[in-house]
Amino acid sequence: MSDVAFPLRIDSRGRAARTERDDHIRQLVEQVLFTAPGERVNRPTFGCGLLQLVFQPNSEPLAVAMRVTVQAALHEWLADLISVEKVDVRAEAETLRVTVAYTVRATSEARVDEFRSTP
Repeated sequence: MSDVAFPLRIDSRGRAARTERDDHIRQLVEQVLFTAPGERVNRPTFGCGLLQLVFQPNSEPLAVAMRVTVQAALHEWLADLISVEKVDVRAEAETLRVTVAYTVRATSEARVDEFRSTP
């Protein structure tokens, strides 16, 4: 089974590009992380605004606050698809590194994906 790819693009046949289910779920997690609340017209609370923090002073308290924010946003928007096991947010110089461990509900497959936010 395949789903529409993110970011949206046109494939060689002139149709919306498709991606496999596992890649699609990773792309959904990425959308939640990097979308700022208020960015989507019909879903004003969607996202957790990770990109808004790129220019904030990088610190351990920021990483702790983001861990809670990321976990809450993933639970709110993707709880029907994934079960979040662990979120790790590390502040390294000018990079915010987010590691999300989760289980895909449909297949019971455990996954770990890492996302980075840099200026």
